Amino acid sequence: METDWPLGQLQAYRPVLPEPPGLDDFWAETLAPQLARGPHAAYTSVDTGLLAVETSAVELAGHDDVPVHAWLHLPPAALRGDGPLPGVVQYQGYNGGRGLPHEHVLWALAGCAHLVVDTRGQGSGWSVGATGDPTGSGAAQPGFLTNGIEDPRGYYYRRAYADAVAALDVLRAHPLVDASRVAVVGASQGGALATAVAALAPDRVAAAMVDVPFLVDVRRAVAVAQTDPYLELVRYLAAHRDRVDRAFATLSHVDGAVLARRATAPALFSVALRDRTCPPSTVFAAYHAWAGPAEIEVYPFNDHEGGGAHHAVRQVAWLRSVLGDRLAP
Repeated sequence: METDWPLGQLQAYRPVLPEPPGLDDFWAETLAPQLARGPHAAYTSVDTGLLAVETSAVELAGHDDVPVHAWLHLPPAALRGDGPLPGVVQYQGYNGGRGLPHEHVLWALAGCAHLVVDTRGQGSGWSVGATGDPTGSGAAQPGFLTNGIEDPRGYYYRRAYADAVAALDVLRAHPLVDASRVAVVGASQGGALATAVAALAPDRVAAAMVDVPFLVDVRRAVAVAQTDPYLELVRYLAAHRDRVDRAFATLSHVDGAVLARRATAPALFSVALRDRTCPPSTVFAAYHAWAGPAEIEVYPFNDHEGGGAHHAVRQVAWLRSVLGDRLAP
């Protein structure tokens, strides 16, 4: 069953979404305090029982200095080779956290410094997290999409995007990492975070891998999506009939198809044509808006799981082609 347009129509879909006034100033003001402070993180070695990966628990300073938790996975010293390591920052899907230390180690096994980052307030769904969100908001639907949606300055994803940029800067500052070769990766909400970081820190992101991204072309997504999280917004607007314009004005500050115009790093997207959660047309909207060189892998028969393990093989080969053979020293 098709969930969106046929592939030919998707490939031609290039919406020109309006930008909110002062968007660049909004994000510059948001990020200015943490840029002035500089990256800050504390590392604690963790014994995971794994012999091919060295792991540390990380507590980094996020937006408003809120502590954000992550895992840092490194290839063992005997396998690091000469020179600094490339890096990969991995962001999580909706209501997922960094998980247990052994759950996400692919990029360390491929020869990278691999930072697996919590999303504040999340991590009690499909994987666990350890980071809270001390900032409150007005009335909202259960979930995160409508948290603080009355005002872009209080919106949940303003804080989450700023945390994601802080994580990038922490990994770039690590003494074993080549700051010029740090990539971002994520699926669904993680894809939204990876897109945002590539757009808000274009001079500091070497590559982006964006899979079935959330928070893209949001007006269309809300009209087409068949599942949560977008249906959280539908229910919110059904109750708050007088807040439609205000809600979409806030969302325009975080919409990936708007922000992607600022992302200049090479990118590899993936899209699943039976995706009921993040409609394929919205993924193509972000892909076509991307300012840098971009490729897209299409999975015609998959839902929101996208390319899964098959796509990981494609990503490893693609990232090696972008960052060079030293991806696996």
